[in-house]
Amino acid sequence: MSLTFHWFLPTNGDSRHVVGGGHGTPVTSAGGDRPPSVGYLTQIARAAEHLGFEGALTPTGAWCEDAWLTTAMVSQHTERLKFLVAFRPGFLSPTFAAQMASTYQRQTGGRLMLNVVTGGESHEQRAYGDFLDKDARYARTGEFLGIVRDLWDGKTVDATGEHLHVEGAKLARLPDPLPQVYFGGSSPAAGQVAARHSDVYLTWGEPPAEVARKIAWIRSLAAEQGRTIRFGIRLHVITRDTAEQAWAEARRLLDGFDPETVRSIQTGLGRSESEGQQRMLALHGGSLDNLEIYPNLWAGVGLVRGGAGTALVGSHAEVAERIAEYHRLGIDEFILSGYPHLEEAYWFGEGVLPVLRRQGLWSHPFHSPATAEQPTTQVPFAAAGSS
Repeated sequence: MSLTFHWFLPTNGDSRHVVGGGHGTPVTSAGGDRPPSVGYLTQIARAAEHLGFEGALTPTGAWCEDAWLTTAMVSQHTERLKFLVAFRPGFLSPTFAAQMASTYQRQTGGRLMLNVVTGGESHEQRAYGDFLDKDARYARTGEFLGIVRDLWDGKTVDATGEHLHVEGAKLARLPDPLPQVYFGGSSPAAGQVAARHSDVYLTWGEPPAEVARKIAWIRSLAAEQGRTIRFGIRLHVITRDTAEQAWAEARRLLDGFDPETVRSIQTGLGRSESEGQQRMLALHGGSLDNLEIYPNLWAGVGLVRGGAGTALVGSHAEVAERIAEYHRLGIDEFILSGYPHLEEAYWFGEGVLPVLRRQGLWSHPFHSPATAEQPTTQVPFAAAGSS
């Protein structure tokens, strides 16, 4: 089975330095030196499409642009790249979400995937008018996905749950194909929802032993439901021709971290209700020392960014080996990013993916085997942030 790679659209802004956001960090306007214009995000999306990334994740939250609207616009300037749209089910009705997904599939030629985010921070949820606690939010997510899947199956839905109630809900037109549902979470409540409703379970980039335990946990829960689930991992990446060059880039990013900013962000992240976020924090403990927590796995990004906080750092061959190691555990999909996202897409796509192709672990999703080794037209670089 060929590995699947997705890239990331930085809808909170991009830079040659790490741009923060999410999970308890201050809500600010889009940061970085490159605003998240449709023009710039399209550059990243077209580069990802050309290089062989199958899809691109867009985040959700008050700290970034809306994922549905942004990707709908960017999709009109791309041809085959899929969009992994993150959204929070507590903010819209399940019937409306099912209808939005159906429309999206028709207007993009079936290029929608859904990253369902329950919401780990009560203070942020309350800003949107959601006053449920964390466990109740997961219970509502389960009800939400149950209704959505019944609608996608063409059923007329009458459902009365603890949190959601619909009567006579039915879609006039069904999505084709059905969007794949991606879901993550480290708490017991999250595991139950993932086992029952997700197609792909996502984990942030922890050391392989921890990832293996998560995979075994979710596989067991899914088996109890009579289901099988695929697994994906969310990581940043810094890959260069040599390991020395890659680690020099990691040190350059680290040198750009103001110690007072690190302390402030770590204090905010420490209040996070997300179990996954607390696991990220435990990898570095707020210290700028000893950040290589496993060979080629660097926890430095998590010092100034909420959510995914680890990066694969090394030569192209070393990064490819770490990817193969995660694959041996059961990971088939990799959602990657790097600063800045346009240039780092090329470093990975032109450096690591050919290594994996030679090893028989990857093939270009948009090229036939007969043309996979042929040179392709390079997507030109335009001025950063142009529209």
